[in-house]
Order: sequence, then C-alpha cells, then structure tokens
Amino acid sequence: MNNSILRVSLVQTELTWQNAAANRARFTALLKPLANHTDLIVLPEMFTTGFMMQPEAYAEAFEGETLTWLIQEARQLNAAIAGSVAMKVAQGFVNRLLFVTPEGDVDYYDKRHLFRMGNEQQHYQAGTERKLFNYRGWRILPQVCYDLRFPVFMRNRNDYDLAIVVANWPAARRLAWRTLLQARAIENQSYVVGVNRVGKDGNGLEYSGDSLTINFRGELMIDQSIGEAFMETARLDLATLQTFRKQFPAWQDSDTFELKL
Repeated sequence: MNNSILRVSLVQTELTWQNAAANRARFTALLKPLANHTDLIVLPEMFTTGFMMQPEAYAEAFEGETLTWLIQEARQLNAAIAGSVAMKVAQGFVNRLLFVTPEGDVDYYDKRHLFRMGNEQQHYQAGTERKLFNYRGWRILPQVCYDLRFPVFMRNRNDYDLAIVVANWPAARRLAWRTLLQARAIENQSYVVGVNRVGKDGNGLEYSGDSLTINFRGELMIDQSIGEAFMETARLDLATLQTFRKQFPAWQDSDTFELKL
C-alpha cells in the first residue's frame, strides 16, 4: 500500500435516542464490511445517545462500555475509530471525542466550544486544549460540531494535514455546515472530513446529514444525497497535499498569533 494514502470512512446514520447499547449494536453491524478495507472510521457526535443535555443520566465513565467497545472494534476492523461521547470526568461532564487505534492506543479531545443556543454550556465543561493526533504518518486535528464556527481555533499552523469534525448539526443550518467545512479546507490547505447524523432526535430536531469529505482545494470528494444514511470511504493522499502546499505556499504568509485557552 502507498504509505501516503489514508483511507477514511464516513458513517452517516440515524441514532437511537439516549440508548448506548442500541447504538453500539447498530455500529457493530454497520462497520463489519470495513474490516481491513479502511484506515480510519469517523462516527457522528455523541454517537451513543444523540446530542442530549441529560449527562447526569446518560454520560459514561471514561473507561466504560463504549471505550471497551471501541477498542474491540478497532482491533477487529484493523482501523482507527473516532467519534464523540458524553462522559463523566472529575470536573463534571464533557463532550469527548475518542480516537482509538487498532493497536489499542486511546487519545481524546474535549469539545472546546459548547453550543450556547442548546444550553450545552450549562451541562458540560468546555475543553481546555487544542489537540492533535498522529496516526499512520498523518497529523489530525479533531473537532466537534460547533467548533467549526471558530476559524482561529481551527487555524492550521502548519501542524495538521486532516481535520475531522463530528457533529449533530440540524438540517435548518445545513448551508452553514457545508460552507464552513469547505472554507476550513481552503483556508487551512488541509483535507477536511465532516460527519453528521440523519433522522430526528428526541427533541424533534431534524438532521440532513450532509457528511462530506473535502480536499485541500475545497473540492468535494464525498457528498451523498440529503437525509440518507450511507457509509463511504475516501482515499486521501498526503504526498499530493504536500506538493500542493509547496506549489501554493499561502501558509507562509499567515498571521502569527498566540491562542489563549
């Protein structure tokens, strides 16, 4: 296999409201065909519950059933898996993106920007770190939903090649979702993968999906029909990205700044 290629699989589906066991079973069945055919699987935000504001009742401990499940699935599928889960930690509750490799390595990122219009900040603690994951030669920036609206936080300081954004982004704002994903790819000269859900949640919100894979020119690599569940894999090429950055080195003219969290 070409070492510069990363196969990334988007998994867009409905979620069973506040039922972790049912959602894990759903994904176990969905992911089986991907075994040994992909490198990274990206699931939606809060993929075990849907985007809910009752963490006291439904959040898991970090080393709980979902992390155990992710480690097992990643090993069996021979692929890393990423997606966020409501979790209970020492300081309260967080919306935590987990990144688990086939070797059993676990990393995480806690959502920095909590969705004020949904009162997320009243139920969860904001993350305090901008994190990067290194996987199979790729530098990956993890982001969760509302983070997408904050370009300074996502600014590529020549430190990542791929941004992954997991979301429960309502259909009413699908234009913003699609536009911002493409903008982040263009301005950061990076691949961007955004994975959203479809269906209706327990609060009656509709989700259109619009999960996308976008290259560093802002071109759509994966873009399926609105509102339909799907699973599709894109081949991202690091060598091509690096060549593009050398030929069009806009990053060299970016403004320097210090990000204070």
